[in-house]
Parts: sequence; structure tokens; C-alpha cells
Amino acid sequence: MSKIKHTTEKALQMLRTLPRVSIGNIRDNPNSKQPQKRGRAQHGGDKHGAGNKGSGQRQNYMRLGYETGNTPFYLRFGYEPYYKGHHLKREYPPISLHQLQKLIDTNRIDASGPIDLTTICNTGLFQIRPDQLHYGVQLTDEGADEFRAKLNIEVQHAPELVIAAVERNGGVIRTAYYDPHSLFAVVNPRKWFEKGVPIPRRMLPPQDAIDYYTDAKNRGYLADPEEISKDRLVLAQKYGYELPKIEDDPQYEMLTQCKDPRQIFHGLNPGWVVSLKDRAIVKAKGGE
Repeated sequence: MSKIKHTTEKALQMLRTLPRVSIGNIRDNPNSKQPQKRGRAQHGGDKHGAGNKGSGQRQNYMRLGYETGNTPFYLRFGYEPYYKGHHLKREYPPISLHQLQKLIDTNRIDASGPIDLTTICNTGLFQIRPDQLHYGVQLTDEGADEFRAKLNIEVQHAPELVIAAVERNGGVIRTAYYDPHSLFAVVNPRKWFEKGVPIPRRMLPPQDAIDYYTDAKNRGYLADPEEISKDRLVLAQKYGYELPKIEDDPQYEMLTQCKDPRQIFHGLNPGWVVSLKDRAIVKAKGGE
């Protein structure tokens, strides 16, 4: 009995020294609770760091330059329209006199006949894109001192020095305008003839180009021939060279060949149809 009494006293003594059981010193059993999974929508759903409401939550970010209702910085200050209407201006890809002389020396261009935009495009070295507002080529003065070819050439734009370099050698230069519809036929005649459609008629220049193509100083194709003859002499006196007489030249017939203002191909009139398969030309009714 003494042993039992001793054990009971020992247990009671231990309870007196141990802390009381409370919420602060009890724990759940291991694995008694599972981690909470993500709910759906308002039922416990998270925002994933996108915030609450607004463009951040909707992933609808503001465009560049937008300043939340304020005037953007690029509109807040005054500006001068340097490039106003620039995307509508006509473009003329350049070809220099040096390149032209090289094409003639390498037999890519035959100088014994008239040279026009079709001849230049047929070399395969220059690409004219009417859909990108290309309206032909401009002849630049690079290599004017070494230019020695005598030719009859038609371009869309040429400065005074280029005109002098061509006429100094006894050649003839002319600036002419082509409308976009005609350019598609001029830059790739084979593709146009394969369509089996009539050759289009060249339209007259727009209002802002009339002055250029009717001016004899620019050798415009709509200028008065007598005025061109006078300006040829004036230009020769200005640059100090003797103007060759075209009338006495053995190639007078080739040098004087030119297109009608409504014509886009040498020897082919508007309205004619060229059949590559039959190797024939179908002329319009009443056409020559």
C-alpha cells in the first residue's frame, strides 16, 4: 500500500508543476489540415498580382503616349509641318550618268536606238514600283565629266548639268511624265502583254507638274520645239561647249524619234493589243 501511495503522490506532484492546458499550448494532430486550394471568382479567388479593377486587372494596358486624359507630350508643344503631305509626293529613283555610261559600255543598253523607262527597266538592275509612288527615274550628274555617249534618252527628271552633258555629245534628252496606270505597262511590258488587254493611253501631267514638263529649259515633252532649240544654244554658251548640229548627224533619224504625248511605247499606239503567243498585234478598229 505504501508503494501505491507513493506513486499517486508523485503523479499529483507532477501535475502541480506542469502548465495548465489551454488554447495557447495545444496543437493540431499532424496532417490534420490540408492547405487551402485556390477558389474560383469571388469564392476565394486571387488576383494573381494584377490588382483589383482597372486596366491592370483586365490586362488592357494604355497605348504608348497616352497620359490618362491629359494632352500627350507630342501634342502639348507647337510644331512645324516639315513633312506635311510627304507620303503623297512623287518619287523618282536616281540613275547617274556614270551608271548609264557603264550600262552602254557593257551592252546592257543599246545606244543606237531611243532609250526610255522601259529600256532602263529591262536591264534588270533598276526596279520601279508604281505602288510605292515611283513615277520614273531621275538622271543625276554623277560622272558628267566622263560621259561620252551620244544617245536619245527620255527620263522623268534631269537637272541642268545632266542636260548639258548629254547635248554636249550630240545627244537629245527629254523629260516626260507617266501616270501610275501607264507605268505598270511601261516597267514590265511582257507582263502587261500577257494579260491580253489594250495598251493604255498616257494621261497628261497633274496640275503641279504642268509647269515642269512644259518648260523648254527642262526639255519637257510638252514644250515648244522652237523654244527647246533656243535653250539648247543658250545652255551651250553657258557651259562653254560647241553645240553639235543634229541635222548633219548620220543618226539624225534616231535622234529625232520621240513618242506622242499620249503614247507609252515606241511604235505601238494606245488601244492596240499585243499577243505574245501569236506574235501578232491586234489594232483597234480604224487604227493605223
